[in-house]
Amino acid sequence: MSKTCIKCNRTFEESEVEDPTSQKYPSCPDCWKEWTTYAVMVMNEMRLDMSLPEHRKALRKYEKGFFEKTLGELEKKPENK
Repeated sequence: MSKTCIKCNRTFEESEVEDPTSQKYPSCPDCWKEWTTYAVMVMNEMRLDMSLPEHRKALRKYEKGFFEKTLGELEKKPENK
């Protein structure tokens, strides 16, 4: 079954997907790999501790922004901590 990636609009086959988590946002393997690389950068830059619920929530916000193309807005208006 083919799906369309919400990030790049490329059509891909479900059989190409290696990580089932990537189907939370239907994304092609290339975009999912790009996200995982970016997520590591976000965790390092923001010094997020994934054992803390508020830090996981912050990473989910970036994940949503990455796939829904609102990432620029997140970077322009960081949360006040």
